[in-house]
Amino acid sequence: MYVIVWEYQVKMDRRSEFEAAYSSEGAWAELFKRSEGFMAVELLRDETDPLHYLTIDRWRSKAGYEEFLSHWQEEYKALDALCETMTDREALIGKWGYI
Repeated sequence: MYVIVWEYQVKMDRRSEFEAAYSSEGAWAELFKRSEGFMAVELLRDETDPLHYLTIDRWRSKAGYEEFLSHWQEEYKALDALCETMTDREALIGKWGYI
């Protein structure tokens, strides 16, 4: 399994829109589901800061994730540009593979 974790600080007036796009049934999940290598996406909200979120993207393998990126690159970039307007900050926490 291959796991990618992102951290976000969301704009107050875009919170519900962000949650809809990043939820397990949101726009990102729908895009990822086009790939056989995709397993799941999880959206977590900080208990002490309602504008602070994490996403955990789960893929069957690093190769599956990279194949998805190469095949759906334009759609990924377009959705990323749209969603970028919902946040004040976005950071890649890391990418992990199971050993």
